[in-house]
Order: sequence, then structure tokens, then C-alpha cells
Amino acid sequence: MAATIRDIRDKTGLSLATISKYLNGGNVLPRNRKLIEEAIEELHYEVNELARGLVTNRTKTIGVLVYDIQCIFIGNMLHYLGQALHENGYGMLICDSCNDAEIEKKNLQFLMSRKVDGILVFAVSLNGKFLKAAEKADIPVVLLDRAFRDEEFDCVEIDNRSAMFRAVNKLIGYGHRRIALVVSDVEYTGLERMKGFDDALEYAGITIPESYRVCGKHSFELGYDGMKRLLQLQERPTAVILGNYDTTLGGIMAVNESGLNCPGDISILGFDDLLMSKVIRPKLWFVSQPMEAMAGKAVEMLLNRVSGREEGSPLRISFGAGIREGDSIRRL
Repeated sequence: MAATIRDIRDKTGLSLATISKYLNGGNVLPRNRKLIEEAIEELHYEVNELARGLVTNRTKTIGVLVYDIQCIFIGNMLHYLGQALHENGYGMLICDSCNDAEIEKKNLQFLMSRKVDGILVFAVSLNGKFLKAAEKADIPVVLLDRAFRDEEFDCVEIDNRSAMFRAVNKLIGYGHRRIALVVSDVEYTGLERMKGFDDALEYAGITIPESYRVCGKHSFELGYDGMKRLLQLQERPTAVILGNYDTTLGGIMAVNESGLNCPGDISILGFDDLLMSKVIRPKLWFVSQPMEAMAGKAVEMLLNRVSGREEGSPLRISFGAGIREGDSIRRL
């Protein structure tokens, strides 16, 4: 049978009030703290966070809404978020929205019913209306990777527009003018990256055919079908930028199946330097997001809101993204 607070009382001789005060984060005398901690270790006592939450109004649990748990980018971010939360004494409860806005709404209600102290959100929805319930319940929310078009919430992201601008300039610096883009015209990240693409071409005075823009929703299928379409053009591009990790995977497979050579026949620059860069040859050029730093900042922002250390208007933190060099771009 699991040890109880009364077992700690019997072991230490201290009052239930003193033991409860310690367990709920209050200050007790050093000698009493030592007795309680020794008893907890000897009895293998485990704190019931839900029960403690009824007293402190804190469960030490953070909810995490993700748009697709199968996404490798999401998996890596969860790893770093888990580390940062653990270092601060928090656990996390993950809900997969399966790229479905209706499931996302239900997941939010589930997390609220579990009395989470705050919520980290990788959103499916393009607007923040569904998060109004959390806002009304005074549950802090921090967005990751994607902002909304309308509602303002605390947000941690990369400067997607600037990152794409730099990626296009890298290809231009290697002599490319026939540059294509496979990117989402649905998600916030894709729309911002498309703006950066257009900025760079306009700045360089380059005009491309409309067929060089392949849009849809970030996915393996978009990368695969989009790259196939580009490679079948009579005047195919000399270089292609693939707008996120899943799209990059699909694009690489399409090139491999075509029998064409990268970078001899087609140069490629992808997004998100994850596992693929370590196993694919030639080694790909990538826009690389500082995922560990983004996760750490998101946790810091959220816990500052939870504790009341940060109040006021929503904050928006944009990290710069690096470009990881590889062998997939040919100099013309």
C-alpha cells in the first residue's frame, strides 16, 4: 500500500499541518524539513499532485497541443520542452490534434478539465478563437512555431520571412536564377516563408514563371507531387526550395525516383535540419531552426505567466534561423 501523509507524521512525530505546509511548498524549520525529506525517501512517498492542486490551485502539469505528433519536428520540440519543464519541476500532458481543428477544440477542453497550469500550442487552426475558453479561465497559453492571423497570444517562432530571404539569396549567390518553391499557402509558417521568397526575388530583380510556385499544405505528399511536377517542366528550375521538413522528405524521394542527380541536375535547399541530414547523400543544405532555444524560451514565458512574474500584453519572440551547409547546391 502506498505511503500516506499520516505515515510521514508517525515516522517524524511532526504535525500534519507542518508536513502539509512542506509538501505544498511552504517554509518549515530546517530540522523539520530534514526529517520530512528522510521520511519521504524511506517510505517512498509520492506526492499526489492532483490532490495538492486542490489546495494550491496548481497541478505542476503543462498541457501541450500539437498539430501532428507523427511530425519529426514536433517530436524534437517535445523532447526539448519535456527537458525544460522537468528542470522546473513540471510534467506535460500531450494531446495530438491530428491536423483537425475540431479535435484541437476537444483537446483543449480535455486539458482544461485536467486543471493544467498552462498550455503550449502548436496550432492547427489559423485563428485563435478556440483558445478564448482558456483565456477566460485564466490559463496562460504560449504558441510555438505558428502565430494566428487574428488573436494575439504569447508566441515563440523563427523569423520565417527573413529565413526564407536568406535561403533564396544563398541560391542566387551560387548563380541560380530559375528558383522554384514548394511551400504551404495554408499554414502561417508557409505564408511567411512565401513572403520571404518573393522579397528576395524582387530585391534581386528576378522573375520566375508561376509554375515554379507549388503550393498546398505542408506534407510529404506536397513535396513529392510538387517536385515531380517541377521536374517534368520543359524548362525545369535549376534549384528548388522545400518549405518544411515533411515537404523536404517528399521532394527528395521524388528526385531519387526520377533518376536525376542532385546537385548535378537539380539543386535542393530544405527546411529543418533533423535526422535526414545525417543519412541522406548528398548532404543537404538546410534552414536550421534553434529548436532547443525556442523550447526553453516558450517554457520560460509560460511559467512566468503561471507564476504571475509576467503580466501585460502578449509577447512575441522571433528567433533567427541558421543555414546549415551541405553538398546539394551546385554553383552555376
